[in-house]
Amino acid sequence: MKSLALLPMILFPLGLFGAAPLHAHGGQYRGPGDTVPPGGTGTPGPGGVGAPSVPGGTGTSSPSTGGSGPLGRGGTGGVNAPSGSSTGFGDPGLDLTQWSFWWEFNKDAYLNLKDRIVDSGTITGSDGWFLGLGEKSQTRDSLAPTDEQIRSLVVPTLLAALEHETNNDIVTGCLIALAKIGDAPSESQASPFAERIAAFLPDKNQEISETAAVALGILGQPAAIKPLCELLKDSVEGRRLVARHEVPVRTRAFAAYGLGQIGARTADEARRLEIAQALHAQLEQGEGSSRDLPVACLIAFGLTPLATIESPAEAPQEFSRSTQIEYLLAFLADPARHRLVRAHVPGAIAHLLDGELPDELRTRLRSRILQSLLERVDPRAKEAYEVLQSVALALGQLATTDLHDPLERRTLETLVELTREGDTQTRYFALIGLAQVGARWPSEERASEEGLELITRTLLRNLGESKGVMPSWAALACGVLGHGLASSPQAVNRIAALQSAVRAVLEETRSPERLGACMVAAGLLGDLDASDELLRRLATQKDDGSRGYAALGLGLMDAREALGEVQTVVAESKYRPDLLKQAAIALGLMGDKKAAELLASQLATAQGLATQASLSSALGFIGDRRSIDPLVAMLKDTDLTARARGFAAAALGIVGDRSRLPWNSLISRNLNYRASTSTLTDAGTGTGILDLL
Repeated sequence: MKSLALLPMILFPLGLFGAAPLHAHGGQYRGPGDTVPPGGTGTPGPGGVGAPSVPGGTGTSSPSTGGSGPLGRGGTGGVNAPSGSSTGFGDPGLDLTQWSFWWEFNKDAYLNLKDRIVDSGTITGSDGWFLGLGEKSQTRDSLAPTDEQIRSLVVPTLLAALEHETNNDIVTGCLIALAKIGDAPSESQASPFAERIAAFLPDKNQEISETAAVALGILGQPAAIKPLCELLKDSVEGRRLVARHEVPVRTRAFAAYGLGQIGARTADEARRLEIAQALHAQLEQGEGSSRDLPVACLIAFGLTPLATIESPAEAPQEFSRSTQIEYLLAFLADPARHRLVRAHVPGAIAHLLDGELPDELRTRLRSRILQSLLERVDPRAKEAYEVLQSVALALGQLATTDLHDPLERRTLETLVELTREGDTQTRYFALIGLAQVGARWPSEERASEEGLELITRTLLRNLGESKGVMPSWAALACGVLGHGLASSPQAVNRIAALQSAVRAVLEETRSPERLGACMVAAGLLGDLDASDELLRRLATQKDDGSRGYAALGLGLMDAREALGEVQTVVAESKYRPDLLKQAAIALGLMGDKKAAELLASQLATAQGLATQASLSSALGFIGDRRSIDPLVAMLKDTDLTARARGFAAAALGIVGDRSRLPWNSLISRNLNYRASTSTLTDAGTGTGILDLL
């Protein structure tokens, strides 16, 4: 079910509720605001991140032309094109430089709702933990649904809907939900769900057909690899599977994303190799007229790291992790490849370097990668802005605080310099990248206090700016940094300094977008001293956007003393679906065991589709066993609209999801959404892979 969450959740950050058509199928709720900006309007509203006048450009203006520092970029050069023209977001007037878009793509690991609710408040959320998508466990004092509830109530309801329903919202919602729940364990290793899902591949509705393809990948059964590869290749067998003369490009892209889901999770090296080779073969076919397919293949390729590190000398053609990385580095440097496609290479490389590697090889590969990425930053390369933005994000995953090694020092100083030079989005991404480097400081073997101080000083300097969007990004970056440092006793004073700086801006600012960033940052920093200010904003702010971020900040910092106030907001926001959603998530973050009962009672009498959407999605993310009965009843109720029932199906999939984080978080994490394609995310139609719940 795609873009089910596109009603209040996506429109929320811009205060544009009601400005785009409501879609329903499969959907992904990502908290206050969603990953996808709304299509069809760029007009800022009174919401928490309304678009102010932004010095240096917006989503459609040419990048900033100011500055001529050590990097010598000055925002001009070569083949660079206005960043806004490249997105798949639908509206060329939308300001994508706002901090909320990065937050909505990356917040899953910071919210950690499954851990907070299922595991009674366990807090992880580090980038290192991110790839650990293991199954949830039943723990003491947990209200998580039991396997018996899922298998005896949820699964039969979803299967029954697939038997009788034809509406795409309901069908795609059920397909994704079944894929996330997964087959029951069996000795035969058979996959009844795979057979049921594959039966929808030849559906005449393109939306259903392509959703079935990616659902096979989410399901993760090894038997799905071959049909997904055939769909990707547009082979005779692939065409038979979809009952068409050719496999549509969209379906092939969704198949690639499905292969990436399997590649990221399987422990079988032979299967990873099969997936990597299929993706590589497709990339070698060229781009054609569409960017969707190569972008999907690159992202999936990066999600499929081979355990074989280096190819044996007697079989140099055999893929390995090293050859994967070398291939991508050559791809990145190839001027014949389109800039929007190459923009997804740095992120894929960063994914591949994650995970266990021998120390000597990791050092060698990192050096090779860093040198290559730094070459792209060199002004003589005349690199496209979309690629530079991706390099800034990738350096945030790869750099360290070690200033004693010349290459490491050059890398970190380049990232600092990128906060001052080039186009606006690169500067903002560089701030987040620096925060992520510093957040890893406690676990670094050669951690440098000097490097951490350089990062902190850079963030605080930008936080102190009086104008523009940079202070908002700096506030969010301070939150990301402090969140990562929270596990280190040696960082107590530094965290306190970050808290104090963010709190000072929070107390003084009147800018809705800066206020929202500071409230989220205060939550990430765990700054309970800011809870009174957040409570004041929750009570006094006029716009639901700011109030939603206030509630979220209170939830993130686990301000239990605010539980009553947030409960009241939920109770009184039945007809304010955007605010209702955020406050409900805050209750989940605070561990309120009564939240599901409150939402269920409201859902029983809700009439409007927007309210039903918010309540059902919130019930899914609260995710305790008391969510199941009202959602099942909602899906069965044929008097409700198909879209409302699609919300219920998607929410049931969230409740029963065997993974701790949403399946497409693997794709959205550190993604350069400025180089989007329609199958990656599309606000106008809600039919991208990241528009799925």
